[in-house]
Amino acid sequence: MRLGLNQVTSGQEILGGDVLRPRTIAHPVSAGDFLAGLQGATLAQWHRRGKYLLAELCKPASAPEGSAVPRQPLPHLAKAGWLGVHLRMTGQLLWLDRDTPLHKHTRVRLFFTDNRELRFVDQRTFGQMWLVWGAADPSATISGLGQLGPEPFSAEFSAQYLAKALGHRRRTVKTALLDQSIIAGAGNIYADEALFKAGVRPDSLCADLSLEQIAKLREALIEVLQEAIIAGGSTIRNFVSVAGVNGNYAGAAWVYGRAGLPCRVCGTPVDRLKLAGRSSHFCPQCQK
Repeated sequence: MRLGLNQVTSGQEILGGDVLRPRTIAHPVSAGDFLAGLQGATLAQWHRRGKYLLAELCKPASAPEGSAVPRQPLPHLAKAGWLGVHLRMTGQLLWLDRDTPLHKHTRVRLFFTDNRELRFVDQRTFGQMWLVWGAADPSATISGLGQLGPEPFSAEFSAQYLAKALGHRRRTVKTALLDQSIIAGAGNIYADEALFKAGVRPDSLCADLSLEQIAKLREALIEVLQEAIIAGGSTIRNFVSVAGVNGNYAGAAWVYGRAGLPCRVCGTPVDRLKLAGRSSHFCPQCQK
C-alpha cells in the first residue's frame, strides 16, 4: 500500500477535500479543521509503521508579509506535519478520477490536480485518519502508534530480541505474533504462514519454544512478508491496492484459508482451530 501511494501521490499538492463521515477523522476534532490544515500541503512521501500509513506533509516556507510565495521544488518545501491513516479491517485508499461515482461507503476524499483524488472507502467504519500539524511527534496524537514493537525488517528484530520478547510467556505463539507491542505489523494471515514455514504449531506455548525454533520463526516471518509485498498483499474480502487491484498472495498461501485441503508439502489435510477468537490454520504433520 505504501509503495503504491508513493508512486501516485508523492509531490502532489492537496487542493481540498470532502469529509463524508466526520467520525472517521480522529484528529483534529473538527472535520473542517482537518481539511483546512491539509489544503495547500504537499504529500512528500508515505511511510509505514506497523499497520499505520504516515504521509509526510510539506508546505512552502514562510515569506515576508505581503509578498508572493513562489511554488518551490519539493526538496525546498518545509516539513509541516503528518497525515496518518489506519485502514483497520475494511479500509481502502483508492487513487481515482474525481468524477468516478461515489461508493456508498466513501468516508473521506482528498482532491489533487488533473481531476484526481485519493478516496478513503471503509465499509465497517473502523478506519481512522489523523492530521498532526507542525513539529509534534505523531505518536503523541495517533493512538497506538507509540506502543508498537520493532518492525520485522529492522535490525532491532533479531533472533535475540524475539527470544527475549517471547521469553517464558505462558501464551500461545500465534497470539504473541499478533501482539503489535512485540512485532509491528504482523497480522493473522502472515502469522499462520510464518508458523507453517517454521514448522511450529500455532498453539505451541512461547515458553516451550527452543532458540532454534524462534530463529526459524523470525526468518520465516520476514520471508513471508517479503513474498506478500511482491505479490501485492492478500485479498480475502476487502483489501485492494491504491489502483483497486486485488493482492495475489492469498491464492498461493501455504495454509491460511485452506482448512480441509491437502497440505502443499505433505498432503495432510490442513486443520483449523481458534485462538483468542482468531482462526489459525496449520498442517498437523508439518507443524509439531
